[in-house]
Amino acid sequence: MIRGISYALCALALSPWATAAPQLDARATGSVDAWLGTETTVSLNGILANIGADGEFSKSAKSGIVIASPSTSNPDYYYTWTRDSALTMKVLVDLFVNGQASLQTVIEEYINSQAHLQTVSNPSGSLSGGAGLGEPKFNVDETAFTGSWGRPQRDGPALRATALITFGNWLINNGYSTEATNIVWPIVRNDLSYVAQYWNQTGYDLWEEVSGSSFFTVAVSHRALVEGSTFAKSVGSSCSWCDSQAPQILCFMQSFWTGSYMLANTNSGRSGKDANTVLASIHTFDPAAGCDDTTFQPCSPRALANHKVYTDSFRSVYSLNSGIAEGTAVAVGRYPEDSYYNGNPWFLTTLAAAEQLYDAIYQWNRIGSITIDSTSLAFFKDIYSSAAVGTYSSSSSAFSSIVSAVKTYADGYVSVVQSHAMTNGSLAEQYDKNHGTQLSARDLTWSYAAVLTANMRRNSVVPPSWGETGASSVPSVCSATSAMGTYSTATNTAWPSTLTSGGGSGTTTTTTKASGGGTTSTSTSTTTTACSTPTSVAVTFDVIATTTYGEDVYISGSISQLGSWDSSSAVALSASQYTSSKHLWYATISLPAGTTFQYKYIRKASDGSVTWESNPNRSYTVPSSCGVSSATESDTWR
Repeated sequence: MIRGISYALCALALSPWATAAPQLDARATGSVDAWLGTETTVSLNGILANIGADGEFSKSAKSGIVIASPSTSNPDYYYTWTRDSALTMKVLVDLFVNGQASLQTVIEEYINSQAHLQTVSNPSGSLSGGAGLGEPKFNVDETAFTGSWGRPQRDGPALRATALITFGNWLINNGYSTEATNIVWPIVRNDLSYVAQYWNQTGYDLWEEVSGSSFFTVAVSHRALVEGSTFAKSVGSSCSWCDSQAPQILCFMQSFWTGSYMLANTNSGRSGKDANTVLASIHTFDPAAGCDDTTFQPCSPRALANHKVYTDSFRSVYSLNSGIAEGTAVAVGRYPEDSYYNGNPWFLTTLAAAEQLYDAIYQWNRIGSITIDSTSLAFFKDIYSSAAVGTYSSSSSAFSSIVSAVKTYADGYVSVVQSHAMTNGSLAEQYDKNHGTQLSARDLTWSYAAVLTANMRRNSVVPPSWGETGASSVPSVCSATSAMGTYSTATNTAWPSTLTSGGGSGTTTTTTKASGGGTTSTSTSTTTTACSTPTSVAVTFDVIATTTYGEDVYISGSISQLGSWDSSSAVALSASQYTSSKHLWYATISLPAGTTFQYKYIRKASDGSVTWESNPNRSYTVPSSCGVSSATESDTWR
């Protein structure tokens, strides 16, 4: 996949228009829209390059194994982490659910690999008794990593369950209940059993440095048990251990609130101001929820107050942030006391700061109002000086002004990432706090995943609800409990050749092989699949436009994804396929399904002058048919 991008760059370099055409790096345009328009493709390809056994940088990894990075020294990240892999796969599942059917195979291979990894005995334990599921990382050949490490890490099973449940629900909704029940559920059941049994025991945090109780781990554990219980019912089973433990985890979550921010870890010896908490908020975001403090929803007063405290803690730590006022985006890292690689901002944490704000905007728009209280007031006053305690309806000018200010604030974090990305779009783990140059592991899988989730939320493409509205009531008494679930080897990993979201009948062949190499049985069933409408479609706009040296072509339109008719926010088109015989410019943009809008193409000269094509405006409606994931609109400049 990465090789294809390299070829495109080579072709562009050989083109007579190379110095005029927009590169993968769109920083020169100053447009977040334009950069994301290309960076999302780079990021998806970057992820696929890091998944064995077909990925460009992961060919020695077993099929479906997600490596953290191709870097094998200083640092050596050529391993698979349960946490990182699950977060990455959740992104791919969300893209698949939204119409990117080409991701089917890699998702299935990941699920198969996890069924096996659950059985691998390791220094944390084995599947019997569940302890082995808390092992943080494995070798890429699916053998146990036996070196010294911070173990156990208890967030991995919860996150893996969440990723698989999303895919399992899609299977059920599209006529593949057998696969959800026989392939996905056994793996999920093991992970839910682990969470219910071990949630109240200490372990290492997501940065693998602090042994204690981590807010991130607790929050994602609560979510996993809530949606796990519902998923169990969907496959004709139950999860009593989910039902008994989820409320107690929620109760424990409340103890992390300090009164002004969320404490990331117990026993850390640090301030507790940490990206851990922002990541917890975005990975437990429920689009159907209100601004609920108990589950730390992105728009909740506590989450917004925490965002301010966390962000502000880096303003004086990095020279990159020198002189930047509060309420304006800055480079942010893991925690202000960080010393790893001398302590620097990370791409994924900077993008998380943006994503929480995009989530909040979605929630405010859905609710139809913004409520400011004494907890969140300082956050709002940073970006809207007239902010005061009260509720602002969506019909008010204050609501519009606040949403616009928060969107600008969020885009600022993306711009920080954009300014430190490589010109070909590649992202490492960190960027230097003084000079902005990339540091540590190259092509970090999690960095690319963070680009994709931030972009989806920015475009109001959100995941399904996980049931927060029915699971936000805090028990009056907290109990340090646990519950025993069920552990068993997941042996069924046979998938249909094609999964379709279209209507009609499909034939599914399921092969079940007994553990230990016993008999194999094959059954064929015919199912009627339901129609699943995508929430977004990747639309490619092609235009034949003859340009001269120094000119670029953009698309501008009536929707936010096309800059809302603001030429400075128009989306840049690529000239990588421009030839002397075919003057083609193009861009692929993710747009909400069913949206109707108007648009035009514009030329920008090297002196900054803008030329719009002639009237009338063009009109387009994004497809919303079953199974449609992409579309192309071909035009000629007029």
